[in-house]
Amino acid sequence: MKALMMVAVLAMTFAVEAKVLVGKVDVQKVLLTVNQGQSVRDQLKKTFDEKQKILKDEEDKIRKLQEDYQKKLSVLNDKEKVKREKEIQEKIVAIQSKTSGFQKEIQDLESKLKQPILERVKQVVDDVSKSADVDFVYEAATGPILYSKEEKDLTDEVIKSYNKKFPK
Repeated sequence: MKALMMVAVLAMTFAVEAKVLVGKVDVQKVLLTVNQGQSVRDQLKKTFDEKQKILKDEEDKIRKLQEDYQKKLSVLNDKEKVKREKEIQEKIVAIQSKTSGFQKEIQDLESKLKQPILERVKQVVDDVSKSADVDFVYEAATGPILYSKEEKDLTDEVIKSYNKKFPK
C-alpha cells in the first residue's frame, strides 16, 4: 500500500513539473472561413433569399387585401366586413406559420450541410494538434479554460490545413 502511494506521489510530482502546452481552436471561425464553409453559407443565403421572396410576395398580397378593405370599408355591410377581416386574418396566420416552417427548414439544411465539415474539422484539428505538439485542445468559444500560462491558437493552422486537405 505504501509503495502504491509513493508511485502516485512520484507521478503527481512529474506531472506538476511537466510543461503543458494548451491549444485552442475557434471552430466557428473555421466553419466561416474554410472554402467549404463559405460554399455552405452561399447555399444557405440562396435558399434564404428564395424563401424571403415567397414571403414578401405573400405580404404584398395581404397588404393589397388590407388596402382594398380599407377603401371599401364604408360601403361594406357587416357580414362582408367580417368575411374580409377573417380572410385577412387567416392569411396573416398562414404567413406566420410559413415563416416558422421556412426558419426550421433553413436550420435543418444548415445542420445537414455543416455536419460533414465538422467531422472533417475534427480530423484536421487532430492532425494539426499532433504536429503542433500540444497536450490538449479546447474550443475557444465554449472552453471553460480561463487562463493558461502557455497557449497556442491553432485556428489559422486548422483553416489552412483544412483547405489544403479538402479543397472545394
